[in-house]
Amino acid sequence: MGWQLRHNGAGDRVYDRIVITHVVMMKMHDSADRLEAATRLRDMAGKIPELLSVEVLIDDLGRPGAFDLVLRSTHTDEAGLHAYVEHPVHQELLEWLGPRLADRAVVDAR
Repeated sequence: MGWQLRHNGAGDRVYDRIVITHVVMMKMHDSADRLEAATRLRDMAGKIPELLSVEVLIDDLGRPGAFDLVLRSTHTDEAGLHAYVEHPVHQELLEWLGPRLADRAVVDAR
């Protein structure tokens, strides 16, 4: 995990933890699968050491062009994100989720 030095408005040094935020928007073939997908995504919490936090949002409005759900997770660094992606718990989830995905979009940011 890295740290970044910045100065606040009072001239104090502040050290912020640098993490990778992993965001995945998912469109399901059948939107009825979104609740089960959300449950399975949330269930990864505490099972993968490199997964610092996980948040799952489900689309409530169903507007045209909307994705069904969004995963937002945080990881210590790129190596932590890679370890999360390769972890057996995540791989097992992908075996279930992959065939149900019609589309997805991913953003990884510091």
